Amino acid sequence: MSEPVERTIRVQRIYDGQVVGLRVEEVELPSGRRTIREIVEHRGAVGIVPVTQHGDVLLVRQYRKAVDQWLVEIPAGTIEPGEEIEACLERELAEEVGVRAGRYKKLVTFFPSPGFLTEVLHIYLAMDLTPHVVDREEEELQVIQVPLAQAKEMVHRGEIKDAKSIIGILLAADLVGA
Repeated sequence: MSEPVERTIRVQRIYDGQVVGLRVEEVELPSGRRTIREIVEHRGAVGIVPVTQHGDVLLVRQYRKAVDQWLVEIPAGTIEPGEEIEACLERELAEEVGVRAGRYKKLVTFFPSPGFLTEVLHIYLAMDLTPHVVDREEEELQVIQVPLAQAKEMVHRGEIKDAKSIIGILLAADLVGA
């Protein structure tokens, strides 16, 4: 099963941006039929479920232009070129919610949309939080602190719609017992 099922015939670079790239591949299927695959390239990202000693989770409310909505999400961000996952976790926690974690526990690594996207998302639980304020990026964020059990209910009510946040909150709630 380790051999590719689709053989790449031709690759065309369409776009190289700051966050994503786009390539179009002509591939040959095992049947011999040829088709096109549009692939969005992404460096990968982290998502963090920061849980306080009292069992609250720190979330962010931010506007997402792609869906033209304000969303409630776990803190997250793209891994910078050459950056280790742990460094990205620390940077994003500090920038988005103003804390540092004493401990991390990996919850899951997954592909958010493998049909067309190369992105890999690493989700971690962050514990033993202490204040750690740094200069924020130019993002409009509102930090929301709610009990983890309430965040889980927000997922079930459809108030949290972001996939990484749903996955992270539900896994963290199962692990912590919320």
